[in-house]
Amino acid sequence: MKYNINNKGYYGDFGGAYIPEMLYPNVEELRLNYLKVMQEPSFKEEFNQLLKDYVGRPSPLYFAKRLSKKYNTKIYLKREDLNHTGAHKINNTIGQILMAQRLGKKRIIAETGAGQHGVATATVCALMGMECIVYMGEIDIARQAPNVARMKMLGAKVVPALSGSKTLKDATNEAIRDWINNPVDTHYIIGSVVGPHPYPDMVARFQAVVSEEIQWQLQEKEGKSTPDYVIACVGGGSNAAGAYYHYLENTNVNLIAVEAAGKGVNSGESAATSALGKEGIIHGSKTLLMQTNDGQITEPYSISAGLDYPGVGPMHAHLFKTGRAEFVSVTDDQAMTAGLELCELEGIIPAIESSHALAVFGHKTFKPDDIVVLSLSGRGDKDLDTYINHFKL
Repeated sequence: MKYNINNKGYYGDFGGAYIPEMLYPNVEELRLNYLKVMQEPSFKEEFNQLLKDYVGRPSPLYFAKRLSKKYNTKIYLKREDLNHTGAHKINNTIGQILMAQRLGKKRIIAETGAGQHGVATATVCALMGMECIVYMGEIDIARQAPNVARMKMLGAKVVPALSGSKTLKDATNEAIRDWINNPVDTHYIIGSVVGPHPYPDMVARFQAVVSEEIQWQLQEKEGKSTPDYVIACVGGGSNAAGAYYHYLENTNVNLIAVEAAGKGVNSGESAATSALGKEGIIHGSKTLLMQTNDGQITEPYSISAGLDYPGVGPMHAHLFKTGRAEFVSVTDDQAMTAGLELCELEGIIPAIESSHALAVFGHKTFKPDDIVVLSLSGRGDKDLDTYINHFKL
C-alpha cells in the first residue's frame, strides 16, 4: 500500500489531522466511524441506488473519435459532466449526507469556491430535508452568481466570507469556525480530498466509483481494464483521486495531474502548487502549499475558480513527491484553447477545470496505440461568461 493512506491517516509524509482542540471531538467521531458505516450493507445499497437513480451513474466512457484522430492516440473521456448538477462533486455529497444521517446530524455546513460543491451540497440537503449553510467568499459570490441562485433555490443559506481575500480559503475558515461552535448536531461536508484525516480518504473513497467504472467500461471496449494513462485536473484533487483510485498501486498505469499555471508558473498569478509549493499545513493537514518564506499562504490565481486553491490534497502531494504521478502546469490561455477545441471537435462544452486536463495533448505526445482516459470532471454551463469574455464570442 505504497500510495494509499496508512492507518495513521498519512500518505507518506503528508496528511494527518492538525486541528484546534475544539474540533477534536467532531473529527474523532468521524474517524472512528467512517469506515464502519461505509461497510454497512444498508449504506452501500442506499449509496449505489442514489448514484444510479438520482445522479445518473454509470457515467459513460466515451471514445473521442475526432480528438483521438487529431492527436493520433486513443482518447476516452470519462463523462462526469453528465452527472446530475454537472460535475463529479455529487458523488461525494451523496456519500457524506448518508454518513451525516447515520451519525445523527441534523445540520450541514459546507464551503465553496466556484459554487459547484455548494450546489451539490444544497442538492443533497434538499433531497434529505436537512438544513444547509454554505460559506462562500464575497468575491466568489459576485463571479459565480448563477450557482448562488441555484443554492438559494435549493433552500440553502449562502453566507458571505468577508475576511482575507474573500475567496475559497476564507470561506473554509468561516465553515471551520461554525463547526467549532456547533459540534454536536452539525456535519461539515468538505468538497475535496483536503482537510484533516479522515476527510481526504473518505472523499477519495466516495469518488472511487469513477475508476471502478472505468475498469469495467474499458474491459468492455478494449478487452483490458487498465489504460496506459489517466489524466485529470487537480485543484484540491477529488476528481483526480476518484479517477486514479483503483490504479494507484498499478505502476503500469501512468497518472498525469494537471494544475493551473494561471498567467504563467512564475508570473505571481498562478496556482501551480507542485512547482511553487513547500511542505506546510493548511486546513488541518500537512501537504504542499504555496507560501511565503515566513510561512504565510500565498494568494493563488486561476481563470478557473475550481482550481484556485493554494494547496493540493495530501494524496497528490505524496504522488508528486514519490514521482508516481507526473504533474503538468497549464496556463489560462492553453486551457481555454483546449476547451474550445473540444467544443469544435466533439460537441462537448467542458468546465474550464476540465479544459486544463485537455491541454495536456498540446504538451505531450502519446503513442498511437496508447489508451488515454481523461476525467471530464464538469460541464461548461457555469463558465459560459468566462468563455464569452475570453474569446469575445
